[in-house]
Amino acid sequence: MKDNDDDDKPIFDEIQKDLSDLLKSKYNINAIFGFENPEGPTKENIPEEEIEENPEEKLEFAFKPKELKTYIDKYVIKQDEAKKALAIAICDHFNHIAQVRKGADEKTYVKQNIIMIGPTGVGKTYLIKTVAELIGVPFVKGDATKYSETGYVGGDVEDLVRQLVKKSNGNIDLAQYGIIFLDEIDKIASAQGGPMGRDVGGRGVQSNLLKLMEDTDVPLTTPWDIQSQLQSVMGGKKAPKKDTINTKHILFIVSGVFDGLIDIVKKRLKGSQIGFLGQEATALSDFDILFRTGTEDLIKFGMEPEFIGRLPIRVFCQDLEQKDLFDILKNSEGSILKQYITSFSAYGISIFLEDSALTEIAKQAAKEKTGARSLGTILEKTFRDFKFELPSTDIKYFVATESLIKNPKSELHRIIEDPAYARLHFYKLKLDDFIQKISQKADLHVAITPEASSYIISQSADDDKDIDQLCYELFHNYEYGLKLIKKNKPDSEFEIDMNVVKNPDKVMEEKIKESFK
Repeated sequence: MKDNDDDDKPIFDEIQKDLSDLLKSKYNINAIFGFENPEGPTKENIPEEEIEENPEEKLEFAFKPKELKTYIDKYVIKQDEAKKALAIAICDHFNHIAQVRKGADEKTYVKQNIIMIGPTGVGKTYLIKTVAELIGVPFVKGDATKYSETGYVGGDVEDLVRQLVKKSNGNIDLAQYGIIFLDEIDKIASAQGGPMGRDVGGRGVQSNLLKLMEDTDVPLTTPWDIQSQLQSVMGGKKAPKKDTINTKHILFIVSGVFDGLIDIVKKRLKGSQIGFLGQEATALSDFDILFRTGTEDLIKFGMEPEFIGRLPIRVFCQDLEQKDLFDILKNSEGSILKQYITSFSAYGISIFLEDSALTEIAKQAAKEKTGARSLGTILEKTFRDFKFELPSTDIKYFVATESLIKNPKSELHRIIEDPAYARLHFYKLKLDDFIQKISQKADLHVAITPEASSYIISQSADDDKDIDQLCYELFHNYEYGLKLIKKNKPDSEFEIDMNVVKNPDKVMEEKIKESFK
């Protein structure tokens, strides 16, 4: 019989059981190991030939600060100064990387690590994640309160760097240009000088982060990583060529609310002997005071001087007001409202939200004082019963009005009792929205007569055709035609009446000819 070395290898589950029994018998510790099988798709077990490492790989970065901010504007509402400062810092950082890869000297360069200060729910995390996705670098978010000085109680800050490798599918060359975002950094301020109750151990975490934020090599595995140690016993696959990752070009961004910092800054400003600062400090808004935060204020808050020194870029975020929350709902590419529209569409239900409804949602959310996060809270509370009841009915359309947001249960009952009303109301608002959009695109006032409006709505209902589809069939050439009319006669207006509805192409042709006269 032929010998088979694999027969002598212990079974993976048996090793975990033996370890658990050993800890139980010797130390009376009940331990459960959640290791993945070394033969599975873990970072340490990626075959050497499959490791995506290419030192010559180009990290493409061709953005300018203004272009980067314009992109961020689509997703993050308000925070103009924060977005501007962030765009400049991001461009400086990745342009420097591009120059270094071409052989430029970097001895005098100071890495543009960033500290973001501002209230919760204003888009700090979303802002950074959006930038990372645009650039194409791995992004890791961590919570500072989960890390400890030793790494045995809580996590080791170096784990953040190792997570970049995992996010890069083992591509260390890409991971070393990633972004690490560490939230709630204010919670690891040392107790001395700052508000009571902070963890003194936070000073140790800050010290550990210092090395990472500069230039150090982080091992891809840890001494207490039993899973990697088991590989030698199990005959695991080859390890990757590199066993460390350098942090020199990893961008670190930390953020926090820093509750109480405004009082520290205000106290310093009031004690100033320099005219305006001393006399007018009480007249400044909280954001204006926060914007004047200095290194001494952050140190007094409890941050270590060396730690703050590694964060040269300071970005300050503002509270979101009701109008900002409205803009998020209506204009942000990342609006949570889209999630709710999509969830209803999964049941074949279309929802249209009036601006008055969005205003009411924003009004209620503003009272929660948790920024954009409160929008999800209000939307869930409002539409919970709608999601439960409507999928089991024949209703396919409904309109969210201000009244519905204020009294969701009574409006739900009305919609269920009178589905025809809900459908016609939906069609009417969708038609008005179409007219408004085509008017805005052509920069020309467009109106529709009541008779023409009723006719289009009736046709849509009778043919069981989506109102947008019907409008497209009738007026698909109108945007170009209206722009041409506007160009020839800037003061022109256009009215959609029954003649236009019955003969859309013929009427538009006549109107264009008239505009040239």
